[in-house]
Amino acid sequence: MTTIHVDGDACPVREEVFRVATRLDVPVVVVSNGARSARPPGLPKVRLVVVAEGADAADDWIAARIGRGDVCVTADIPLAARCLEKGARALSPRGRPWTPDNIGGALAGREVARALREAGAATGGPAPLTRADRARFLSALDAMVQAARRDAAAPPPRPWVAFE
Repeated sequence: MTTIHVDGDACPVREEVFRVATRLDVPVVVVSNGARSARPPGLPKVRLVVVAEGADAADDWIAARIGRGDVCVTADIPLAARCLEKGARALSPRGRPWTPDNIGGALAGREVARALREAGAATGGPAPLTRADRARFLSALDAMVQAARRDAAAPPPRPWVAFE
């Protein structure tokens, strides 16, 4: 069964996730760090998991449990890469799907930005979410959950074998 995993620390689109999940009857797991845990919304298929404090504790919890047919909502590029490696799908809060085709460039860009910050450059933070961002996210999440459901229902891909 498809489950939506939400990197809950500072996730700006929780309400949108809950709306899509309720409409599509999909369970949601919101994973938060103990220091910044969110209040559970009281919806029947939404579970809040509070992990120990630590830089990557929530990411580690999600990466250990996510699998093929699941969706992760995260702005954390390394977590998105880990989810993709497990055969899951990943989506940013701005509605940008993370894919095997774009994750490498995103990881490289993240490292460049980190190096610039360490060198003292003012890189700024992300722009606030707009209504258009939220609408794009809603549409992308709906499409991604539908695709993930098809993934979960299909037999796993067979390993490639060379014939001699």
